[in-house]
Amino acid sequence: MSQIFHPAADWILRLTVVGVLGGLIVVLVVWHASLAFQPAIGEPLAQNVPFSHKHHVGENGLDCRYCHTSVEQSSFAGLPPTTTCMTCHSQLYRSAPLLAPVRNSLAEDRPLVWRRVNRLPDFVYFNHSIHVHKGVGCTTCHGRVERMPLTWRAKPLTMAWCLDCHRNPEGRLRPPEAVFETDWQPPPDQQALGRALVQRYGIDTARLTDCSVCHR
Repeated sequence: MSQIFHPAADWILRLTVVGVLGGLIVVLVVWHASLAFQPAIGEPLAQNVPFSHKHHVGENGLDCRYCHTSVEQSSFAGLPPTTTCMTCHSQLYRSAPLLAPVRNSLAEDRPLVWRRVNRLPDFVYFNHSIHVHKGVGCTTCHGRVERMPLTWRAKPLTMAWCLDCHRNPEGRLRPPEAVFETDWQPPPDQQALGRALVQRYGIDTARLTDCSVCHR
């Protein structure tokens, strides 16, 4: 009986399988590396415009919501459009070289590009508005931003770190009026306050550690 396949077909098949598997491994490694990339905790991240939360929030007293306008209504806290920056800087430091990218952004109708400080994988569902309305303060996750000349990652935001809070929300909840206070400190009776706030906010603590809460 004559040979159906060429003698080299076996090697071609093997090389094809190895190539496909190798390509998948490379894709998975690159994908995982892109998810895992995070600036080091406490390391300031250089930006095109060196925006200082210390100056704007700590010294000038700007409320978080002035720039992050959608934090109470959306999963995304929002970034300010250039027009928000120019509300003040059309009058203050109008010719400062440091603010040239801001002026150019307005003149060219082109948004400023910011490097992300905190990053979560796409398979994690996070909603800023839910946390804000349930008494989780901005500094709980973002640290004392009013002390940061340049913004850095303050917390690991890992699954274990998030679960630590979800298992004991009473230890971290604040009254509604304190959510955006950057210098708020928990009182000595925080656990008792937290238990009262769990009731007030209607938090179902039994569901907080369900997989579907963060993975949808």
